[in-house]
Amino acid sequence: MSVEVPIQRTIVPESPLIGTARATPSRQFPLLEERDVGTVAILPITGDRGLAGAFNAQILRRAFALEREIRAEGQSARWVVVGKKGRSSLRFRRYDVDQAWVDFTDRPAYSDAVAIAHRLAELYTEREVDRVVIVYNHYESPLTQRVVVEDVLPIPRTALEEEEEKSAYEIALEGDFIYEPEPEEILTRLLPTYLETSIYRALLESAASEHGARMTAMRNASKNAGELIDRLTLDMNRARQAEITQEILEVVAGADALTQ
Repeated sequence: MSVEVPIQRTIVPESPLIGTARATPSRQFPLLEERDVGTVAILPITGDRGLAGAFNAQILRRAFALEREIRAEGQSARWVVVGKKGRSSLRFRRYDVDQAWVDFTDRPAYSDAVAIAHRLAELYTEREVDRVVIVYNHYESPLTQRVVVEDVLPIPRTALEEEEEKSAYEIALEGDFIYEPEPEEILTRLLPTYLETSIYRALLESAASEHGARMTAMRNASKNAGELIDRLTLDMNRARQAEITQEILEVVAGADALTQ
């Protein structure tokens, strides 16, 4: 006698952002609107303090290279910046800084990301800029921080698409979702939240990178200081020995002169 065991299939629930986007394919949202790019906002995320090796320098170097690429394409650039180091460098080079956020880069809070995201969304929805790019250090290890250039506005369409395409059978198994409130309203709320979390993730990556870079810089500084102390101690001992030898030679020479 055979017993048939029903096959259980596990369907991983999709992201709310993906699900609501699929339910509202024809609706245009301000943060998703793609348009001809005339002005690009560049947001370098730097630190408030130095003594972190090349942490701040590599961010600014990449941001300035990005600005040259933008201008070469006939577009204009506007600057918003996170961190005192970025603000001071831009002002020293006589760039106009629309807004700067400082005094939190070592311990960013979500409220800081909300303030930044709100300003970026305002610039984009009011059509003051047509694209927003952030430049920050991605933490890989205390020795390695990789500079990342990421478009955050308009929100990339890839954020609304699944990495793997599902078959028609899998989609049918998922069934239809009932949304409360309407999908349009849900997506209207989710898109700003997605922007905020993207900024917050970049801030956390930058903070971790800054701590790692500073730890490495301080370790190298301590090592170099130890080597310098050893070298100077050796030079001092040699100088003192040479001085003692010279004094002995002078005493011997004086004694020889008296005996003659």
